[in-house]
Amino acid sequence: MKTTIISIGLCITTCFLSSAVRAGVADAPSGKEYHVSVQGDDTNDGSAARPLRTISAAVRLTRPGDVITVHQGIYRERVDPLRGGASDEKRIVYRAASGEKVVLKGSEPIKGWKKVQNDAWKVTIPNSFFGDFNPYQDVIRGDWFGPKGRVHHTGAVYLNDHWLIEAATLEDVLRPAGEAASSYVSGGQDYLLNVAWLRPGEGSEAAGRIPAARCADQRGIQTAPCTEGGECIGWIENGDWVRYDQVDFGQSAEHITIRAASVTSGGIIEIRLDTPDGELLGTCAVPNTGGWQSWRSFIAEIAPTSGIKTLCLVFRSGRSQDSSGVRLWFAEVDASNTTIWAQFKDINPNGASVEINVRQAVFYPEEPGVNYITVRGFTMMHAATPWAPPTAEQVGLIGTHWSKGWIIEDNDIRYSVCTGITLGKYGDEFDNTSQDTAEGYVETINRALKNGWSKDNIGHHVVRNNHISHCEQSGIVGSMGAVFCTVTGNTIHDIHVRRLFTGAEMAGIKFHGAIDTVIERNHIYRTCLGIWLDWMAQGTHVTENLLHDNGRDLFVEVNHGPFLVDNNLLLSDNGVLVDSQGGAYVHNLITGSISVSHNEGRETPYHKAHSTEVVGLHPNPSGDDRYYNNILVNAGLAAYDEATLPVFMAGNVFLNGARPSKHEVNPLVLPDVDPGTELVEETDGVYLRITLDQAWARQSHPVVTTDLLGKAKGPGLPYERPDGAPYRIDTDYCGRTRNAGNPFPGPIEQTGKVMPKVWPVRSSQ
Repeated sequence: MKTTIISIGLCITTCFLSSAVRAGVADAPSGKEYHVSVQGDDTNDGSAARPLRTISAAVRLTRPGDVITVHQGIYRERVDPLRGGASDEKRIVYRAASGEKVVLKGSEPIKGWKKVQNDAWKVTIPNSFFGDFNPYQDVIRGDWFGPKGRVHHTGAVYLNDHWLIEAATLEDVLRPAGEAASSYVSGGQDYLLNVAWLRPGEGSEAAGRIPAARCADQRGIQTAPCTEGGECIGWIENGDWVRYDQVDFGQSAEHITIRAASVTSGGIIEIRLDTPDGELLGTCAVPNTGGWQSWRSFIAEIAPTSGIKTLCLVFRSGRSQDSSGVRLWFAEVDASNTTIWAQFKDINPNGASVEINVRQAVFYPEEPGVNYITVRGFTMMHAATPWAPPTAEQVGLIGTHWSKGWIIEDNDIRYSVCTGITLGKYGDEFDNTSQDTAEGYVETINRALKNGWSKDNIGHHVVRNNHISHCEQSGIVGSMGAVFCTVTGNTIHDIHVRRLFTGAEMAGIKFHGAIDTVIERNHIYRTCLGIWLDWMAQGTHVTENLLHDNGRDLFVEVNHGPFLVDNNLLLSDNGVLVDSQGGAYVHNLITGSISVSHNEGRETPYHKAHSTEVVGLHPNPSGDDRYYNNILVNAGLAAYDEATLPVFMAGNVFLNGARPSKHEVNPLVLPDVDPGTELVEETDGVYLRITLDQAWARQSHPVVTTDLLGKAKGPGLPYERPDGAPYRIDTDYCGRTRNAGNPFPGPIEQTGKVMPKVWPVRSSQ
């Protein structure tokens, strides 16, 4: 076993190195090298002997082919690259000096705190301290953003580099630390429940239904098309609620029927009078129903109720988090000063490391079109980033701003109020004016095409081997700017875990228009949603990623394909949500639910092959997907039984209760076999313990190729690599060659009780 593990570890290391070689790096400077040091001076010439003090001073001197080498220390500035390189071979490189820790911060240390009461301290800062950007009056807002009934700011307060939580009221901060904390800790997963309708009292099921569209008020709720007609309320997390006015209970009712669907571990619906904290009439437990719109009726016993009442449904997750360590802050800004209150239990903040946000970004060009930049080896943190929807400029802690050819590698990127890395669009007067509509985003796409969205001008970025964490919207986000990119070798975790606000843009990786983009060998965990491909995933390749402990691992929304998802380990309770067509799912291990939306009404674009040029809009009926040689545990492919378009399935293995679709001929179904899937963390990496039975190879498994996959129906295009070469899935997750005559199902070409290394330890992680 030891020999096997060492061999696999070497194989994975080789895979990661080969991806770096494929991407290509012009590392040797062809121009000048400028040095920056905290002991330097901006009047120096930037030589090794006479370094500059700030990176910004070096920015003003660089030309294509130059290198900026930054030496150990903390740099508190926003780097705004004024110009880019001339080509991939003649780029401008920003790099941390080898073996030295270089930290770029968007925050400043703050002293002068005064004790107020309990654990609360306050500090008053003149507004001039912030210059022309004050994060404590900068409200988070935008298309597809949900504030959950309160105001949020891009400012933050940090103690020992970790952020405190913004309170909704000053009163909560003035209370003893921990006393109000439970209101700011999310106990559940996003996408907990959907509700189609409720019906009070007796009578036939069709009588007296109150549809979701009738809810009078709400917090944290979004609506979606409902297969039972009308709309459902959904995308719900812990503590969200809806209110129904004028509910007629008749002369007396002692139960309520609730039509609900759950795609996570389920939760509790509280039925309350008048308000979300009103009298509790009863509760209703809703388990995982196996699908986004797999509706079941649940009976909630309630206290006898009569007449016409106002009713609130409050949603509680089955999970909880410890709130004892939660510390809060609150700010007020007047014409002259900014006052911040914060909880510091058992410490004096004047003797501790306390910082506040002052800069919107850490490394971000003010102007678009700054091409061929390399950013390597930095720790970057504490940015007051805005909400980044697909219809607006997407400013990240570090971002490319509608450009071409960046390499962002080997960085530690953390603590961004919204987003970590943005590969996004430009800004204009139409930002955040789409009214959250598909039509609004179609117009955004049309404007982008007129503004240079093409293979020649935009994308081609490489984002690799970064450690990205603690971002409350997304780890990596990109609308149309993430085309023709490679995202590989990144560790992404703790994304949207506080959940003080909500919306439709939160994920470890969230891309709109990931045309010919490769997402490979990333480790994504503890996120609300691992990978979300929304609109125009055409030619996209998602391969050899490790995802676990996410609210959901993969969501594909209103895409027409062709896109390929192969050799992935998708190990969360909720595996894949499909609201698309034209996807191919090959040789994956999926241990969570697979849900399919069958009644998507939006028409969305498809493109010419390997191009941003839009051919037309196409509707999104379910189906036209391919599933070959996957291992499915716990939940299978039965959600495809009602697909509108044909589906293509063969060679899949269904274990531990997973059910096949009626569309697959001769599936291997072993309902009582549990492969014992378990991730094991060791000092040298993460291993997968699993039992893979050699007997499964007796079933015929096709070698998956471009020819086998055929063409995606919507665009009429074949499944092929971004460079136009055909696919042949003949290696496994670890790069091991597959059996050419009958490849073993799943991502690991091994049998028996095995324990391959599935993620290596890196020094930056």
